[in-house]
Amino acid sequence: MRKDGLQQLAAVIGVQVANEEEANEVVGKLTADKVSKFVTEWRKTADAEIAKANKTHEDGLRRKYDFKEKEQPGEPQPGEETPPTGGALTAEQIRAIIREENKVIRDEYASLRAEKTVATRREQFVAKLEAAKIEGKERELMLRSFDRIAPTFKDDEDFNGYLNGVQGDLDAIAQERSDKGLLNHEKPLFGAVNKEGISAGVADYIASQSETNPALTGKEI
Repeated sequence: MRKDGLQQLAAVIGVQVANEEEANEVVGKLTADKVSKFVTEWRKTADAEIAKANKTHEDGLRRKYDFKEKEQPGEPQPGEETPPTGGALTAEQIRAIIREENKVIRDEYASLRAEKTVATRREQFVAKLEAAKIEGKERELMLRSFDRIAPTFKDDEDFNGYLNGVQGDLDAIAQERSDKGLLNHEKPLFGAVNKEGISAGVADYIASQSETNPALTGKEI
């Protein structure tokens, strides 16, 4: 007698009695025929439910993958499986379903991983801009350019090479800013210089001093 049938009988008795004494009383009234009949009837019901669930699942797979029943199975060729009857799925069809489902899972995982990688690399790029104090329109243009090429990096090595190039550009921008700052702070006190290297202010000052204090000359003879 099937073990699962006996377990089901025990479960049924368990919900009908309040204590062990009542359970022993019920069990004492059981006969082999009664137990066999219960297990047989239960298996019929359980098998029918399982068959119904399997058919529902199979119908869903047929609708999803558009499986067609073979009109008339012929003799299998050497190396081929015997076609099942009643529209059952073949082993190859089942393998195809598994491959398709696995492909969907792999594609979803790859997509999520790619999105996470792009987001992480963008954070690194933004950190470079922050360190270089790139702001305003210049920052906006650089971020827009990065977003266009971010999905095209082959791997981390490719991205790191790009990031090193960006760092070189940012260093050049910083140097240019520094040079402009020095030029603004090092303008001559008296203005621009002439071709002799003397500013107009200095030349005017020398001229005024010459008029005030004429140069000494020798005594005429």
